[in-house]
Amino acid sequence: MAVRLRLRRIGQKKQPIYKIVAADSRSPRDGRFIEVIGTYNPMIDPALITVNEEKAMRWLTKGAEPTETVRSLLKRKGVWIKWDLMRRGKPAEFIASEMEKWNLQQAAKVEREAEKKARRAARKKEAAVEPAAPAAEAAAPQQ
Repeated sequence: MAVRLRLRRIGQKKQPIYKIVAADSRSPRDGRFIEVIGTYNPMIDPALITVNEEKAMRWLTKGAEPTETVRSLLKRKGVWIKWDLMRRGKPAEFIASEMEKWNLQQAAKVEREAEKKARRAARKKEAAVEPAAPAAEAAAPQQ
């Protein structure tokens, strides 16, 4: 039996929420599964991803293959990086230090994204204010 880590769609029409599950590769997308590993909600900003790292690592060590989407979600949570280091036989101390570096990089990335978003909002606000002022000035001399 080939086990795959994949997404199982739940939620209402046009409001998808996904469960990350370990399932037999022959079962349908929303059909039978073995175990729930986490959830993924793409409808909120930023997307909410929860993964039980212990369960994910257990399935990966047993040989479960993640789909491309699940692999990218595991990368975003750092599970795939940790798994890759473990698979290569790196010592636990090295893995812990690498994960700490990765967490710091992720925190910096979130800060940069927040700053970028604030700059965009400021530019948008300035652009909305500027055209209104010349229109008022142009209207004044005509009277």
